[in-house]
Order: sequence, then C-alpha cells, then structure tokens
Amino acid sequence: MAIIADHAPQPGSRLRLKAMLSKLGLLLVILVFVAVMSFLSPAFLTIANFKNLFIQSTILAVLALGQTYVIMTRGIDLSVGGVMALSSALCIGLTVYNGIPVALSLLIALAIGAGVGLLNGFSVTRIGITPLIVTLATLSMARGATFVYTNGANITPVPDVVAAFGRGEIFGIPYSVVLLAILALICNAVLARSIFGRSVYATGGNEVASRLAGIATDRIIVITYVISGLMAAVAGLVLTARLESAGPRAGVGIELTVIAACVIGGASLFGGQGSIIGTLLGVALISLVSNAINLLGVPPAWDDLVKGVVIFAAAVVDVYRRKYARS
Repeated sequence: MAIIADHAPQPGSRLRLKAMLSKLGLLLVILVFVAVMSFLSPAFLTIANFKNLFIQSTILAVLALGQTYVIMTRGIDLSVGGVMALSSALCIGLTVYNGIPVALSLLIALAIGAGVGLLNGFSVTRIGITPLIVTLATLSMARGATFVYTNGANITPVPDVVAAFGRGEIFGIPYSVVLLAILALICNAVLARSIFGRSVYATGGNEVASRLAGIATDRIIVITYVISGLMAAVAGLVLTARLESAGPRAGVGIELTVIAACVIGGASLFGGQGSIIGTLLGVALISLVSNAINLLGVPPAWDDLVKGVVIFAAAVVDVYRRKYARS
C-alpha cells in the first residue's frame, strides 16, 4: 500500500495534465478549422492573409493578457475598451493639442490605464463593490471622458514616431506583433514561474484559505486589475499607431470578446484556472472565426451573432470543464 501511495498521481500534477489536454484539444480545433477554411477559401492560406490576421488579432491579444490575470482571481474587467480609447486619445491629443513630447504623452497614457486599474482593484477589495458593477462604471466613465476630450471626433494626424511604429516591421514581422510576443513572454513567465503568479492561482482558487496562509490577497487582486488597465492602455496605443488616428469609438464592444477569448483558452470564470498560452489560443480561434466571416463574404451583421454563440459556448464549456476538474 505504501508503494501505491508513493506513486499515486498528486492533485497538482493531475490538474496540470488536464490543463495540457484542454490546450491540446483547443489546438486541435484550431487546426481542423484551418484545414476546413483552406478548402473553402483559396485566399485563406496566403502570407498576406495570415499577416493581416496577426495584425488584426494583436489588440484583442494584448487586452486578453491582462484580462487573464483578473479572471483568474475570480474577477472581471469590463472597462478595457473604454480605457483603451481614453489612453489612445490622451496620448495623441496631449501631443497634437498641447505640444507635450510624445514620450511623456505615452507615459501619461500608460499611467491613466494603470490608474483606472488601481481604482477598479481598490473598489473591489476595499469598498466591496462587485467587479461587474465597478468595471462597468469605469467603462462608462472612461468612454465618456474620451468623448468629452475629443468632442466626439477623431484626432489626427498622429506624430511621425507613432505612425512609424504602426507601419514598421522586423524581418517582415510588424512591430505590433513583436511587441505582443514580448508582452506574452513576460506575462507567461510571471504567471507560471513567479511567487506572484502562484499567488494569483491560489487567490482565485480559494481566497479565504490563501489569506489564512499568509497571502496578501487584496494586494494580489489590485495588482491584477492594474495589469489589465496597463494592457488596455498599451492596446490603445497599438491601435492608434495602426489606424494613425485616435477616437472615442475605439474598442466599442470588445470587452465581451476579450473575456470570451480568455474563457475559451481555459481561464475559469470561477477563478484559479488559466494560462497565457491558453488565452492566446482562444484569441487565435476567435480571430480565425472573424477572418473566415470576411473571406466567405458573410454579411458583417453575422459577426456579432457568431461571437455571441462563441461566448455562450465558452461559458458552457467552462462549467463542464470545472466539473471535470473536480472529478
């Protein structure tokens, strides 16, 4: 009996195995989708299409990196679209309208994103407002502030250095995709290999037990919201560089798509589960679906319908995945 006990699989290793199988399953779905689309559209398996696909998915992916941290602590951040628009407008507006150097405007925009995240985290942990309500409120405030600042109009032209980032490439790879790769590597390393990352998993899995074990759960939750706000600001700057303009309607409705990408990738709405690699796979699947809709000539109105179905399916899968993890 002792020998059997010594070699019995531990709960942690069993959970890691299930997480790996979940990622492999999602990867298989993506590969099947790619194979089907290669037959349905001759334009799908082209360098130009995949390059455009990578560029289009960058914004969603950057937002999803930060959202993953929040969801893993059993939270949710609906403010990312508004923060993205506000940071974008301030970065360009402060330079175009007020003559502030681009570097300083960039830092201010990033600080705004982190500041909104800090407000969200403080409101959740200290005031006790539910994440859904507080982030919905900050979404409205950020979006409204952007409309006030821009008078509802786009800001153009963007500074040359910003436009250059949007057009630039390294060995044929757009700067925005390179930036995403760097951010993803950092976020994955922090989540998978740091004490903070382990604390995020623990806090989302059981906040009370984690607090009793000496983890500063409130501080962990606040930091995750700051990360999400910071990523939203980065996404806004990348979008501005790509479009060479900043406006109040940037990122309208992207919040639910970001959450869906995280959940599809394995981040549980009940907390304690998720990974950066899984999230990127979720982003890839959603981006492929949108790309397929465009290539097949499906009316744009169907895009929201399909995304809604994907979000619903992701929520259902999350429920059953959680039941499977308990078995």
